Amino acid sequence: MTPKSTTPFATARRRAVLFIILIGTVSLFADTTYEGARSIAGPFLGSLGASGLFVGVIAGFGELTGYVVRAASGRIADRSGRSWPIMFVGYTINLASVPLLAIAPGAASAGLLMIAERAGRGARVPIRDAMLSHAATRTGHGWAFGLHEALDQTGATAGPLLVALVLALHHGYRVAFGLLIVPASVALALLAAAARHYPTPRDLAPIAPSITAESLPRAFWLCCLAGALLGAGFPDFALVAYHFGGGSVVPAHWIPVLYALAMLADGGAALWLGRLYDRRGLPLVIIAAALAILAIPFLFLGGLSLCILGALLWGGGLAVQDALMKAVVAPLLVRTAQASGFGIFDMVRGIAWFLGSVLIGFLYDRSLFALVVVAVALQLLALPVLLIVMRQTRSRTT
Repeated sequence: MTPKSTTPFATARRRAVLFIILIGTVSLFADTTYEGARSIAGPFLGSLGASGLFVGVIAGFGELTGYVVRAASGRIADRSGRSWPIMFVGYTINLASVPLLAIAPGAASAGLLMIAERAGRGARVPIRDAMLSHAATRTGHGWAFGLHEALDQTGATAGPLLVALVLALHHGYRVAFGLLIVPASVALALLAAAARHYPTPRDLAPIAPSITAESLPRAFWLCCLAGALLGAGFPDFALVAYHFGGGSVVPAHWIPVLYALAMLADGGAALWLGRLYDRRGLPLVIIAAALAILAIPFLFLGGLSLCILGALLWGGGLAVQDALMKAVVAPLLVRTAQASGFGIFDMVRGIAWFLGSVLIGFLYDRSLFALVVVAVALQLLALPVLLIVMRQTRSRTT
């Protein structure tokens, strides 16, 4: 009798798991690079004379650009079949923009580089998510996206801590940006290895999905609406860091440490919640999203202790949006061009994030209380939408 470990199913599953780990390790070093930069983006812009509104607009427009690019890159990848070249272009722009911040002469040029970084990231994310979705058919979507997010956020924790060390040694923002070229180079080398060993990730699925133009289901569009509401009410950490620094709530060299804590919470929550999601489903997503809303008043109205708790909850909110929501969406895209579907989902969420960031930045300069009320209200509106999605998906499986 053939040992279980050598059956075709076991071999295929092992290969899928190794792919998820390899792509997650690419993300680990990539996140070390750009999340290290993002942890000080707000204070850096502030040191160049930027206002709270400017920081909010740059953060929001960067997200908007990245998310709009996702819809285009996903569609191009599905139609052309050239997923890896688009991934390489996206990663190169994404990672090269960070060390260039070390020589940015002013707030405008720094802001443009931050937007370019987001655009590069956007170009490769829906393709990566589609690749992960193929592998996830062997492991469970919650586990696959949760593991990827955990590895991703390991880098997102290491990057800010590295930056915090540089600042604690009094070397300044520009030295920190320059040093991040090292993890950026490692990420690109690992990406080349992934492309060499897995030239067609679609083959990881038990049955390769057909690339069709079949209409997206109503539940998918409801997920888009829920994601948009969660994104619109979710303040970017650039503005949170700006608030910490400008209001002297947190010492400057501790700001990236709090960001690292948030990334650590994101990764841990994604891994834990991802495994639970495969067993519990959408009710878990709704509960986690509701708890994460508490981050907003803690971050903007609390003292140091509440800010620490708020950073942890903020990281949990990222896990909901970046891991759990994608695990919810992935099975809805089985009969469609998956990269295009993920791109559309991200584009809708990104437009909402941009509009929300502008509104939140505008309110920040006028009333912190109003900011909290509006941001909390927007996220609360996402919960009944998710309840409708839960009912629809249950009715389709019964």
